[in-house]
Amino acid sequence: CAVRRMLGHLRNALLGLATEGLLGRVPMLDESERRQVVTGWNRTERDYEGVPWVPDGIAAQAARTPEAVAVVFEGSSLSYGELNRRANQVARRLRELGVGPEVAVGVCLERSADLVIALLGVLKSGGAYVPLEPEYPAERLLWMVEDARVRVVLCQREGPAALRGTQLVALDEIRDPAQDDVSPGVLGDTPAYILYTSGSTGQPKGAANTHRGLRNRLAWMQESFRLGPADRVLQKTPFSFDVSVWEFFWPLLHGAALVVARPGGHRDPKYLAETVAAQRVTVVHFVPSMLELFVEERGLEACRSLRLVVSSGEALSASLSERFLSRGISSLENLYGPTEAAVDVTWWHCDSSDGPVPIGRPIANTRMYVLDRQGEPLPVGVTGELYIGGVQLARGYWHRPGLTAERFVPDPFGGVPGWRLYRTGDLGRWREDGALEYLGRTDGQVKLRGFRIELGEVESALLGLSGVREAAAQVRDGRLVAYLSGEVAPVEVRRQLESKLPEQLVPAVFVKLEALPRTTSGKLDRRALPDPGRQRPELEER
Repeated sequence: CAVRRMLGHLRNALLGLATEGLLGRVPMLDESERRQVVTGWNRTERDYEGVPWVPDGIAAQAARTPEAVAVVFEGSSLSYGELNRRANQVARRLRELGVGPEVAVGVCLERSADLVIALLGVLKSGGAYVPLEPEYPAERLLWMVEDARVRVVLCQREGPAALRGTQLVALDEIRDPAQDDVSPGVLGDTPAYILYTSGSTGQPKGAANTHRGLRNRLAWMQESFRLGPADRVLQKTPFSFDVSVWEFFWPLLHGAALVVARPGGHRDPKYLAETVAAQRVTVVHFVPSMLELFVEERGLEACRSLRLVVSSGEALSASLSERFLSRGISSLENLYGPTEAAVDVTWWHCDSSDGPVPIGRPIANTRMYVLDRQGEPLPVGVTGELYIGGVQLARGYWHRPGLTAERFVPDPFGGVPGWRLYRTGDLGRWREDGALEYLGRTDGQVKLRGFRIELGEVESALLGLSGVREAAAQVRDGRLVAYLSGEVAPVEVRRQLESKLPEQLVPAVFVKLEALPRTTSGKLDRRALPDPGRQRPELEER
């Protein structure tokens, strides 16, 4: 089948070359293939127009079950009625200070029940929340407040010293006897939250995600996984990272309890396992590197309340997926999405099948494309850049029209004026079954000894090998270096890679580590990978 496709692509190229004269303008795909990758696998339409905006939906849930437990934190709990009442107080105070649609509100609070109240209060006011992690350096906090044009910062009493020059509002000092519910009204394409992500120039940039995108993402998640009052969702992701968005608001829309992990608890697998067991948590998220530690944690058999584990944020290896599923704890779902969209845009239900774990298919009202450098669709099995379309796209970078125009480009496939695609900078390819595989970053391409090498392809191959837990690839001192951890011998890794990759993609040096270095958010810290030194180009263990 693959050979027939390739022969068809060659035929198309030769025919096109005879008529066009320029190979770069010749499409590889025939019409049926083009329809498949452009429209066939992107038929994701759902009608969520009747679904309420997130703050209104949570208020409606509070009206239905005012006495039910909404938030659990460190031995105390908050009912739905009390959560909604206190969030209304915050919203009214913010409106007094001029907050409404298109206004950014900083939130500088540690993970707690108060953090949940503050975020919901901002949404009720119509403003967009900007996470300001208290542990951030003072210089970064000040820069974000200025760049986002934050009007108000919600904080604890006194607030962070670095922000004393801004309009600070202490959450525990807000008093308001009014009982009426605050509704932001029609929200649509106004921003709900602005998350800052690293930039290639060294300056972070704020991705402004809309209420429409947020509603779509949470409606799809409910349609797919069905939360109810018996569920308890663990909120452990730092709120400056987009996974936290569904952790906070999905359970509160459907009468479930939100179990908030203590500050710093997201880094402690023992604490997380104990919390899951003690609080009878049913849904939890892990980046793969933390899932790795969680799977190895003693006493995991006590976590039988779990029914759904979601993994995203990094490539999920086949070996980790298999080891988790072999524990028989819960289902495992692999999701993918950049900060420039409302959390996740593709989904894959993991099973015990062989091969790399794909990032899956586009979710509701989302479209995915694999395009070449000319913006043309690529056929099954051919690597290109991933582009995202649909209602979940961020509105753009907050107050960065130039950068927005560079990354959010016109959509030539959607057929609707004004529709856009986001250039992810991620590499991927279609599988025969319509699922997508993630293959690393476009900026991970290097040239070595005249060969173009995609580091993501090398890493994907490493992660697909038995026994490899983590993997990263770099070019150091003119050699391709592989860093890996797991119960595996480098000599065996080389042998397996040589049977899968061309010679130029097989690393010259293998550095085995107990664990790959991680950032505070749990992602791979490439800058902290050790220098293998001037060793001869053979296997190396460290």
